[in-house]
Amino acid sequence: MSGLDRFFGLSALGSTVPRELRAGLTTFLTMSYILFVNPQVLSAAIPVPNAFAQLLTTTAIAAAFGSLVMGLVAKYPYAQAPGMGLNAFFAFTVVLGMEVPWQTALGAVFISGVLFVLLSLFGARQAIVQAIPRSLKFAITAGIGAFLAFLGLKSAGVVVTNPATFVGLGNLTAPGAWLALLGLVVTAGLMVRRVTGAILWGILLTSAVAILLRLPVFAGGAEGALQAFPGFQGSLLGIFGAPVWPADLVGQLDIAGALGLGLLSVVFTFFFVDFFDATGTLTGLSQKAGFLDEQGNMPRARRLFAMDGLAAMFGALMGTSTTTAYIESASGIGEGGRTGLTAVTVGVLFLFSMLLWPLAAAIPGAATAPALILVGALMMEGMKQIDWEDLTESLPAFLTIIMMPLTFSIANGVSLGVIAYCLIKLLGGRGREISPLLYGLGALLLARYLWLSH
Repeated sequence: MSGLDRFFGLSALGSTVPRELRAGLTTFLTMSYILFVNPQVLSAAIPVPNAFAQLLTTTAIAAAFGSLVMGLVAKYPYAQAPGMGLNAFFAFTVVLGMEVPWQTALGAVFISGVLFVLLSLFGARQAIVQAIPRSLKFAITAGIGAFLAFLGLKSAGVVVTNPATFVGLGNLTAPGAWLALLGLVVTAGLMVRRVTGAILWGILLTSAVAILLRLPVFAGGAEGALQAFPGFQGSLLGIFGAPVWPADLVGQLDIAGALGLGLLSVVFTFFFVDFFDATGTLTGLSQKAGFLDEQGNMPRARRLFAMDGLAAMFGALMGTSTTTAYIESASGIGEGGRTGLTAVTVGVLFLFSMLLWPLAAAIPGAATAPALILVGALMMEGMKQIDWEDLTESLPAFLTIIMMPLTFSIANGVSLGVIAYCLIKLLGGRGREISPLLYGLGALLLARYLWLSH
């Protein structure tokens, strides 16, 4: 056995080094958009010189650190990066809306990360995961699959906003939509034929079509419009760009200010949303990868959850919003990634992306959308394990699944599913089937929603 095999347990999990590297590359490609989206969101609230370039470097470093500790310490194939949704809450609600200094908001993110680590080390997060019933765990996996598919369809322009119906069918003749649908069919065909690396090949082939046909599907056009691939700008074949060190961001967090009484609600919101978002994501990914035992327990759970909190702390120190586990890791799992080597590969690629960021721009969202849709479909498999004839099990599971894409939040799906499970079991005279911990969790979640409504 090689050193890599012994350290990551490749043979024990039926994997190989090439498969793990391919899975890591696939995961990186499906989530590399964060290198450009996170700086766009945060630069609106963090007015430092050359904000976009500094935030791009910060995003890459935070993603690299989070993925590396997840792979090397927890030894799971889950990548981490600054989370979408949480960055928007940070920028538009906390900083711009509540007029909280961005340094203080970073302090709130850091404190929430400390709480994550403490709860993980004391076993609280593991206990909560164990208290979640089996049907809800399968529902969480399926809900994340529906969410992934929705993200892919939205990224491709197949699903669009509609003022009358909230969502509607996009223009299927638009370049991004038909390119994504073409990529979906091609990738699915490769998967049916059991071609090794089907998802990765699908991403690369779709990107090549977009570049060769000069399709306007790449970000960076005038006033935020999409454009044809602009080519590589820079030296040495144009694929290298010098990173800008985030000197105005690193270590600027204000922890003392975040501990002020008036900001405790902000700290709590960061904590709550990421707690259930990350817990739901990690549980769903573990279910998909086959890591959960018959009781729904995860091996090395304390290390797994602690690394999630540690990544949030490090990200705040570097100057970005909460760093958390990414549901796009499911694409790497779909490619066969089963060990920490997958996450380490993602981390190393994020480090290289600080130099190769022009190359990452050659992968449009329309090319990664098929991967998200296909992986989302594969994650629906667990629905057959739910007892649909038992309303006390099926209705909470249904709410968990449907509320994730409809509210654009994994945390909301998990929360509403837990609340519904407790109430329906209790009112149905089957309250003894629920652990006291789940009742307490359901009560806290219900109280939170009632509090936020005022």
